[in-house]
Amino acid sequence: MKPKFALHCCVAAVALAIVALAADDKDKKDAPKAAAKNAGFERIKQLAGEWAGRDVDGLFKEEIRVHYKVTAAGSAVVETLFPGSTHEMVTVYHQDGDDLLLTHYCAAGNQPRMRAERGGDANKIAFKFAGATNMKSENDMHMHEATITFPDNDTIKSEWTHYKDNKATGTVKFELKRAAKQAAK
Repeated sequence: MKPKFALHCCVAAVALAIVALAADDKDKKDAPKAAAKNAGFERIKQLAGEWAGRDVDGLFKEEIRVHYKVTAAGSAVVETLFPGSTHEMVTVYHQDGDDLLLTHYCAAGNQPRMRAERGGDANKIAFKFAGATNMKSENDMHMHEATITFPDNDTIKSEWTHYKDNKATGTVKFELKRAAKQAAK
């Protein structure tokens, strides 16, 4: 009896292993595919830390301060412009599949979403309007386009163009330098 019992145990173990492997393979097929790394998003992650600078046209009297933080297990970057001030604004960058998106939580009280254009210059990311919340229509004043340029690892230039009545009404341009170098996490 012992040899038959051992044979049955071996057959049962092999059958269980086959079932477990098949279930694991099915789980892998059913699991959502991880998005490929987006080069622009990886570049934005490298901004983690404190930045300071000025607006190119002198609209703001004080130094411009910006804080970037990688969060949500590396799946989002939070940009805080004018931290701690009454004009504080937040922009969250993240991937949507292979695309790079941002949502800008504006002091105007609306939240425009923008999608980065694909391809182009590796040192420049251009975002275009892709919808918004808390707006009656696209005729309301809102940020409509944003461009981030990376002249080097410790300098960024950003331009934010606002629209009203479906046309550009102005652009704010910032030039920022890394204030304290921190590793992106």
